Amino acid sequence: MTPVRPELSLKLKNLPTSPGVYMFYNDQGKIIYIGKAKNLRNRVRTYFQSKRHQEDKTRRMVARAVDLELMLTDNEIEALILEANLIREHKPRYNIDLKDDKHFPYIKITAEPFPRVLIVRRLEKDGATYFGPYTSSKKMRKTVAMLTHMFTIRTCNYVIPHPTGKKQKVCLDYHIKRCFGPCEDLQSQDNYAEQINAIVMVLSGKSQALIDQLSEKMQAASDAMEFEEAAHRRDQIDAVKALMFKQKVDVGELIDRDIVALAREERDAVAVVMQIRQGALIGRQDFQMSVDSADSDRVVLENFIEQYYNKQPNLPEEIHLPFEPTAVRLLRAWLKKLRGSAVKVASPKKGEKFRLLDLATANARLLLDELLIQKKKQSERTSKMVTALKDELKLPRSPRRVVCFDISNTGETDAVGSCVYFENAKPKKSGYRHFKIKGVSGQDDFSMMREVIGRYFHRIAKEDQTPPDLVVVDGGKGQLSSAVAELKSLGFADQLVIGLAKRLEEVFVPGISDSIVINRASPALMLLKQVRDEAHRFAITYNRKVRSKRTIKSALDDIPGIGPAKRTMLLKHFGSIKAIKAATVEELMALKGITKELAERVRGG
Repeated sequence: MTPVRPELSLKLKNLPTSPGVYMFYNDQGKIIYIGKAKNLRNRVRTYFQSKRHQEDKTRRMVARAVDLELMLTDNEIEALILEANLIREHKPRYNIDLKDDKHFPYIKITAEPFPRVLIVRRLEKDGATYFGPYTSSKKMRKTVAMLTHMFTIRTCNYVIPHPTGKKQKVCLDYHIKRCFGPCEDLQSQDNYAEQINAIVMVLSGKSQALIDQLSEKMQAASDAMEFEEAAHRRDQIDAVKALMFKQKVDVGELIDRDIVALAREERDAVAVVMQIRQGALIGRQDFQMSVDSADSDRVVLENFIEQYYNKQPNLPEEIHLPFEPTAVRLLRAWLKKLRGSAVKVASPKKGEKFRLLDLATANARLLLDELLIQKKKQSERTSKMVTALKDELKLPRSPRRVVCFDISNTGETDAVGSCVYFENAKPKKSGYRHFKIKGVSGQDDFSMMREVIGRYFHRIAKEDQTPPDLVVVDGGKGQLSSAVAELKSLGFADQLVIGLAKRLEEVFVPGISDSIVINRASPALMLLKQVRDEAHRFAITYNRKVRSKRTIKSALDDIPGIGPAKRTMLLKHFGSIKAIKAATVEELMALKGITKELAERVRGG
């Protein structure tokens, strides 16, 4: 029986038997694992039974769990949906890690009378139509650019029609024939909707049906001797065919289907989703995952499916998998709820469908092999850099965990500090920190460095965290002395710390008067410069953000009638203070809550 923390003991005795979601917390109050269960009592108690059959990941998670929270649901399907949403929001340490999930973009067609085609990072319930997500941002941008150009879709941010009824000025796109000028009522809403519908058909995989429609219009224009219109339709057909040419595979059946495959080696896995729409292969999405080595391929695939389809705006009629999930009935019910109609989940064993599944698996294997080669090269490079740094500075241990501090200020205002964290010579953004200088006035970089290092290491001591192997301060002897003094005062006298001066890339070490000059071609100096430059970039970025907020606040907050909500609304709509000041009274009045009097104050403020 696994030892149970006192905080958990009472909760384990009173667990309900209903379905729901459970969340384990660590001693810092962070969610470290989220799971679902048909019977919460039976499922949660399994974690605290014999360790003999537990996976390593589970044992580590249970050892760190100090508290438990439950969320009850009416049924198992609701539990599955809630679990997927919570994992996506909190990204717990011991759940599957779908790398860079937050960065995958979507194509959005807005719900405006004259819709725009945008690239966005979030799905919103705003009535818009979404396609994606796309793992290749470059290809997606090229597709959007090609479609908006060929189907003459506006790229401006005008509100059309304008709330006041005012006609707006056409922009350059109109004059170079990339827009038909709906802002000046030069294009009807029906005509514009026809163009948008063409883009929707392409993105939905209905390219052949669109080509048939365009061919009829081309022929009609030709018969009417409207040769310019016929040529335009011909160009549209060629553009759609060019997109179709890249699809290559035609599976015969006019059906929407996803083919999901997995390749996996220890902790690294790649999932591939081949998207077939109306019988044509229109795209391939691939996802890298970090998984627990003890998890089976079936568990890895099931977790991926939950995460992937939970954020899909459009689900297919069929999903083909390399093997049947453990709870296939539950999966089908969940997918049906997401799609609004049944989704067929199958694992074909022969024929053309099996061949396509085999093709997807081969794609996944190829991508995994490429990933492993890249990781091996990175590991060799990392090892070389870390070892070189240890040797050059004669350090007692390998500096695998390095932090670097920098200060950025503008005159005597907006002083900030930054800390970046590198692990095995690679930046780890979760370890980055920035600081507003609170206890120092004027331009005293030494005292600022001392404050920032003090706050950082005070937190390490308070939370009983492991300190870094090496601290780098951006600067020379003065900054280094400040850092050493602060570390000693906090009880970190043995902490390894160096200074890196920019001008000659000299390294300063406590207790040694002369600097150490490392060969410019050395991997050690390359690593130090990379760490220092990243700290500098992070500090400057934060400094600009702080300055921008102060400038925006001072520019708008002095205007009577402009509070935080209206300030946010104005900035979101116009993008900058300059654009707000340049806006007309009518454009300002188009926004909710902006009266004519207030608009005039904004323009004159």
